[in-house]
Amino acid sequence: MPSAPPPALLELSEDPDVPVGGRPVSPPRRRTRLLALPEARWALAALVLFLLALPPYLLDLPGWLWGPLFAATYVTGGWEPGWEGLKALRAKTLDVDLLMVVAALGAASIGQVLDGALLIVIFATSGALEAIATARTADSVRGLLDLAPETATRLRADGGEESVPAERLVVGDTVLVRPGERIGADGRVLDGTSDVDQATITGEPLPVAKRAGDEVFAGTLNGTGALRVRVERDPSESVIARIVAMVEEASATKAPTQLFIEKVEQRYSLGMVAATVLVFAVPLLLGSDLDSALLRAMTFMIVASPCAVVLATMPPLLSAMANAGRHGVLVKSAVVMERLGHVDTVALDKTGTLTEGTPRLTDIHPLPGEDLALMNLIDPADLAAQADLADHAAPDREPARPEAVVPAPSGRVSADAGASDPRRVRRAGEDALLRTAAAVERGSEHPLGRAVLDAARERGLGVPVARDFTSTPGVGVTATVRGRAVAVGSPGRLVADPAHPAVRLAAELEEGGRTAVVVTLDGRPVGVLGLADRLRPGAGDAIRALRRLTGRAPVLLTGDNARAATRLAGEVGITDVRAGLLPQDKAGAVKELQSAGAKVLVVGDGVNDAPALATAHTGIAMGRAGSDLALETADAVVVRDELATIPTVVNLSRRARRLVIQNLVIAGTFIAVLVAWDLFGTLPLPLGVAGHEGSTVLVGLNGLRLLADGAWQRARR
Repeated sequence: MPSAPPPALLELSEDPDVPVGGRPVSPPRRRTRLLALPEARWALAALVLFLLALPPYLLDLPGWLWGPLFAATYVTGGWEPGWEGLKALRAKTLDVDLLMVVAALGAASIGQVLDGALLIVIFATSGALEAIATARTADSVRGLLDLAPETATRLRADGGEESVPAERLVVGDTVLVRPGERIGADGRVLDGTSDVDQATITGEPLPVAKRAGDEVFAGTLNGTGALRVRVERDPSESVIARIVAMVEEASATKAPTQLFIEKVEQRYSLGMVAATVLVFAVPLLLGSDLDSALLRAMTFMIVASPCAVVLATMPPLLSAMANAGRHGVLVKSAVVMERLGHVDTVALDKTGTLTEGTPRLTDIHPLPGEDLALMNLIDPADLAAQADLADHAAPDREPARPEAVVPAPSGRVSADAGASDPRRVRRAGEDALLRTAAAVERGSEHPLGRAVLDAARERGLGVPVARDFTSTPGVGVTATVRGRAVAVGSPGRLVADPAHPAVRLAAELEEGGRTAVVVTLDGRPVGVLGLADRLRPGAGDAIRALRRLTGRAPVLLTGDNARAATRLAGEVGITDVRAGLLPQDKAGAVKELQSAGAKVLVVGDGVNDAPALATAHTGIAMGRAGSDLALETADAVVVRDELATIPTVVNLSRRARRLVIQNLVIAGTFIAVLVAWDLFGTLPLPLGVAGHEGSTVLVGLNGLRLLADGAWQRARR
């Protein structure tokens, strides 16, 4: 059984974001109950009543047993579409729903009660299916509200505190935000200093120092300090709430195919009514009896109705939107879902889009002559336990070598005579600097501090105990290690001499696209650490998938320097790199691509990406790091910042388009065959109802296939 690490060492294997049990905490999933939808309730009631009336009717029992049940079926299943149809008629629009109700009542008037009831039930079921698809899309959007806290601590005028629902906050209220809490409303800091992680709103990868006068946003995470915030925007108007409202409103928009169908539908419906009158009148003039002529006319009206055609477009697109929403992609409208399938060129931003916006340690530079000073901060007992810690924290790495340094007779640490290998000497110096920085960062919640701790964990290093930890937003962190004052932070704040080697080294790192921090010992710089952003997981796979879908490699549009951009692009196989671009330059690059006939999909996250997002054929914003402007401008939002979902949603859109075409073919074929049968033969009304409504249900169910999780998995292939 391996021994536990000594108390003097930090247990770096713990993940503060993962609770006991190993699963990350995630917000509960919002899901509308089916019976919460009125369309579903009325359709279910009509179906139950129909099934209750069917046995006594088929057994030829007295009419008082089944008559009221069928009448109730007509009312429960037909009142809502009938009422909507009458309202549309008042607006001088002929609604297909009204025609179906009229056809059902006409069938009942000539004794075809069962057929009319069947028509009502199937028609109500079709409406319920479309309502379910719409509700699933809305569920995905409303899940964004889970980012904001449910309650906030409001400060009363007498200085007391009270916990209130966040939605009850009003402009002018003052709220107290404690360390680790989410901010309850958009506002401005009145008092206090802290680092706030607002990546979900502004796109900045690192927490931002906040002090009196700074703006803060609802749903962002407070760091180690306490803040008093004055509410400046009603919770219903916060950034997150505006995103939800914007997407819900946009979900009501209609795709171009649907708009075309609805435009044709009006003329078609008027023509169908005129044809129905002719189908009724001509046989009467030729001597047919009234019942036969009316039955043929009602059958014609039913089978010629374009219900299935109208239903052909929206269910596939709404289902695709709902499925994408469940997997972290909020498509704002059916228009966007249809357009996504048309894109043939992809342009991506770099920082926060192609990369995580999360730093990792890339460089460790002890300053010349400071190695021993750093090594003397390490207790020899820590070094003796280092091998055990390495096995405990990183069992797959090469065992640590604590013999590189040994205690000197004075109790201080000196270089071992056997450690003359320059690589081992350099490694010992790097480890000493990293240990020292990690000791101080032990109490920090800053991403740079976590990156330093992660690097120490990867090397299996023992970290000495640090005391008297303090954090100064915008400057860095300080602590006492074995009686010595150690600071880790900004070179410009910790080093007064601009000509110091540490400042020059930090400048070189920053020119290479890294973030530099200086480590000081008793105010004297002893080393510099470099940190850099990293590619998002699966970025290379996502780029290859986009290349397969569009037939060409994506384009990288970035404001970063060309050297850093080209190096990163090479890692994922992007060859067309356009660097050093201002926001207007990015938009200009998109216009250039589109002038050559391309339909460009732009993926970005920052304010500087908004012009390109607005210019593009379709724009997608990264949700966690996306700025307010980018989220408003984009047509879709990748909530969990998973690049792999972008080629998937494009492929899902193309599958939805194929289903729309399938549905139009199915609907058109059924209408043509049934109308020809009724005009040139004798089509029984029950068969006409079954054929027409069956095609409507078939089209609806075919569109709802994209709701299944399997549809998303197939789109990922």
